[in-house]
Amino acid sequence: METTSGNLASALKIEPGITAIIGSGGKSTLLKTLGLELMRAGGRVLLCTTTHMFPVAGVPWDGSNRRLDAAPWKPGTLHVPGCTCEACTGLARGSICQAGVLDPETGKLSAPAEPLSKLAQRFDYVLAEADGSKRLPLKAHAAWEPVIPDATANVVWVVGASGLGKPVAEVAHRPELFCERCGCEPTDAATPERVAMVLNAELRMLNLNNARIMLNQVDTLADPTMADCFEAALGSPIVATSLQG
Repeated sequence: METTSGNLASALKIEPGITAIIGSGGKSTLLKTLGLELMRAGGRVLLCTTTHMFPVAGVPWDGSNRRLDAAPWKPGTLHVPGCTCEACTGLARGSICQAGVLDPETGKLSAPAEPLSKLAQRFDYVLAEADGSKRLPLKAHAAWEPVIPDATANVVWVVGASGLGKPVAEVAHRPELFCERCGCEPTDAATPERVAMVLNAELRMLNLNNARIMLNQVDTLADPTMADCFEAALGSPIVATSLQG
């Protein structure tokens, strides 16, 4: 298990192109963290979603409710006069923006008007939140999930460690599917072994055996060995971290 508090792009082996972030327990925070990290390394970065998400705080956006995939803002010039957001105040050689269509009723963005495959020709990194989890740390996927774009280069599957050891019904999105895939009841604990069983079943179903698994929120574990138990039951290496944001 690789534990990291920085350089996530390296730990997760993020290559240029489209990265789909799926799962639960920190997707939006990872989206922003990776985006700013890649920007600071000199990359041209676009943040977006294939489902729905709230705009990423601290990342430039022109506020349009139509096309938001214009040329990216370049650090060194404030995208709004007097702006003190992270991107404007950070020392960076790259650029970053977010794109999508804003729903004025929900305040959420949906997918950009332009296909991500085309946007990927203009940006080094297109980072897309490609899943929903109702803000719960664990989830099982319905037949239409996740929404991974064509030509995706990297898939990062986030798992929220704060759900480990707690009743499935309390911590899992779509608990009935979770239980179906690991043979438990909603009142049973989401043990590391059960979470790994669900994840392995879905990795096979979705043909995502090359996905990078990130266990987030490890600082919430009362028993730190749960992270090791999860990795052992999963049977493949994971990246463990505790993102803030």
